[in-house]
Amino acid sequence: MELFFGRHPYLRIMNVEDIQAICHKLPAVTEDIKWGNDLVFSIGDKMFCVVGLEQSPVTASFKVRDEEFEEMSSRPGFKPAPYVAKYKWVFITDTNKMKKKEWEHYLRQSYDLVKDKLPAKLKKKLGLQ
Repeated sequence: MELFFGRHPYLRIMNVEDIQAICHKLPAVTEDIKWGNDLVFSIGDKMFCVVGLEQSPVTASFKVRDEEFEEMSSRPGFKPAPYVAKYKWVFITDTNKMKKKEWEHYLRQSYDLVKDKLPAKLKKKLGLQ
């Protein structure tokens, strides 16, 4: 188990494998590499999380509810996600800025926000209805 020995001793580091595990608990999730170095999690070919594989510390982007976007974007270590901020995506500069419980919440929420916009026929095909 990796441990962080900085300001907050013994906090669990959130690594790419942890994010993968959370995402793969959700139904019909796919994973692939896009743009050469980004790990992308999708539902019905629509992205809900992007993890920068070559950044140190590890970065990620995900969709938030419209009413959360401004507050999330102004949290320390967050900003509007490049290229997709208009769709209410946020970018986290270090995945360790959130605890595992927060990751579980926001990844599930991002997944649900994207899934809810999928056409009914696709949801049925994916076994989501």
